[in-house]
Order: sequence, then structure tokens, then C-alpha cells
Amino acid sequence: MAYVITAPCATSKDASCSGVCPVECIHPTPDEPGFAEAEQLYIDPLECIDCDACMAACPVDAIFPEERLPAEHAGYARINREHYS
Repeated sequence: MAYVITAPCATSKDASCSGVCPVECIHPTPDEPGFAEAEQLYIDPLECIDCDACMAACPVDAIFPEERLPAEHAGYARINREHYS
């Protein structure tokens, strides 16, 4: 299981989550190229260690464990995976 970033991130791109990630699997970060152009942030499902730190840090409640994604955000698991394909 990995965590998934969903639609509320698209309006904020707050990046609090990337600052607390112990394995740095959330991109783009504000200091990386492409941050301004990115629609949202993404979690690399192969690197995520399911620590829950990102979910707790997200100010807009945009991060969920993949297995508990709300129905209206179900497609975001694919969107996050495809970002890293």
C-alpha cells in the first residue's frame, strides 16, 4: 500500500507533506524544476514506506492510504502511479 495525493492538492500545492517525508518520495518539491507547472504533488508508490507523516502534515486533507481512497478520488491512485511511470 502507498499513500495517494488527491484533488485538493491541485488548488494548494502546499508541500508541507514533502518536508516531513523521511524517504523523500513526494515530488515535485518547491525547490525542484517543474514545481510551478505541476498540477499537484505526487507520491512515488514504490518509494513510499507508509509512515503516515505526509497525511498528518497535509493542511487540505488531500492524502489517503490507497486502500482507503474515497470513491470520488479513486482515479488518483492511477494518476500518482502514472506520474512515476
